[in-house]
Amino acid sequence: MEANEKTIAIASAVETIVRELAAAGSLRAGQLLVIGTSTSEVLGRRIGTSGTPQAAAEIYAGVEAVRRDIGFYPVYQCCEHLNRALVIERAAAERYGLELVAAIPVPKAGGSMAAYAYRHIKDACLVETVAAHAGIDIGDTFIGMHLRRVAVPVRPSIRSIGEAHVTMAVTRPKLIGGVRAVYELDGVADSRDAVVLSPEQSAGTCD
Repeated sequence: MEANEKTIAIASAVETIVRELAAAGSLRAGQLLVIGTSTSEVLGRRIGTSGTPQAAAEIYAGVEAVRRDIGFYPVYQCCEHLNRALVIERAAAERYGLELVAAIPVPKAGGSMAAYAYRHIKDACLVETVAAHAGIDIGDTFIGMHLRRVAVPVRPSIRSIGEAHVTMAVTRPKLIGGVRAVYELDGVADSRDAVVLSPEQSAGTCD
């Protein structure tokens, strides 16, 4: 199959999985969604060998369709030749206090997806790292280093974009403490307006 044929329906497939991820993680306006992509893998070739701006454009369009509705910040991961730096809107970088790095992604150093995003995101810049609220990996590029702790896998209804394997994750805050820790307010309180604890939770005291 020719490369241009393989880009057909990519945008709609990407839109579908981004909407699924946004729903699973309750992604909100202003939050960060990191996207790692190998356009070579989308076309059924080995990562880093056959990048294509056509596939990048389709993936970008699918993400943008959801971003316009929700208002999250898409963050596009570069390849290892730029140390997996990320393309992001400057307003988002400033909002999250991210450190900028000096490079311009191109297909041979950054990857076709990051290069395309850099030229289409409003006031794009490059940052060294982020702690994103959710992430999508198209082509097994590995985005875990840019996710918040704790990552929770989400299984997409579409398991591949083109020929590229898809994985996704949302994140949640760490659950801290031991057997006495409480993680949800259930609306039940005692006479002192404190949460009612189980016997295990109420053993001992922190007073």
